[in-house]
Amino acid sequence: MFWLILLIVVAALCALVLFFVAPAAGRKELRAPFAGRNFAHRGYFGKDPRPPENSLPAFAAAVQNGYGMEMDVQFSSDRKLLVFHDDTLTRMTGTKGWVRDYPYDQICQMPLADSAEHAPLFSEFLQTVDGKTPLIIEIKSRHEYTGEYLDALCHATLDGLKGYNGPYCIESFDPRVVMRIRKFAPQVLRGQLVDSYRAYRKEGANPIHAFVISHCFGNFMARPDFIAWCPDKQNWAVRLCARLGAMMVMWTALPEHDQAALEKQYDAVIFQWYHPEVKYK
Repeated sequence: MFWLILLIVVAALCALVLFFVAPAAGRKELRAPFAGRNFAHRGYFGKDPRPPENSLPAFAAAVQNGYGMEMDVQFSSDRKLLVFHDDTLTRMTGTKGWVRDYPYDQICQMPLADSAEHAPLFSEFLQTVDGKTPLIIEIKSRHEYTGEYLDALCHATLDGLKGYNGPYCIESFDPRVVMRIRKFAPQVLRGQLVDSYRAYRKEGANPIHAFVISHCFGNFMARPDFIAWCPDKQNWAVRLCARLGAMMVMWTALPEHDQAALEKQYDAVIFQWYHPEVKYK
């Protein structure tokens, strides 16, 4: 009887883990434009940085070289959807403060990395790319963002893509965002960005939160089509997602990484600061 009870408990725990961690199944036709490609991280730029990351010239350079792109969108204080990676303006503009606390008419006056470029609107980015290459669009989020704010951010992103003729997918580190994309646009390929337990702890997350988020336990909300994983060794949950059929994307490959090994292991690779082949499969 003891062993029977133990078996039932173990089976129940396994079923519970599967419920929380399992990705979406199938939808291979949506994956096709992204499979076997290298994606330029925040556009195509060098360590200089010339052109600056997430600038129109960096995006134009990626298009010219045939690369897909991964880039970031978030709101200004007046809820203009702009392309910018960091939560704060400091690193790229020298101005202190949160991106979300400045109106866009001020942000667009701030030079990116002491260049003549500024953070573009999402609409300007789409005009520059013009459907010529696949896009991975990351919606930036923070834990303090309300449901209303995330609704508006997701709707603004999807509204901006109406009429856009190129292939695109949407990802986020926040399962609440990916869940909203599932709800608002189920026909769009969606992905869950995941970092390692060590990285989340380094950022100040408590051990439970770091474990839950790094082991994809938010997948039950979003059922992502792909998992975008960091350079660290995959944990058991990420490997399980791969075994269950998730498309696997790697971020961010750098010159010091074994690029051939990454291309062999992952369905798509987001790269920075080197010049890989456009397609490898």
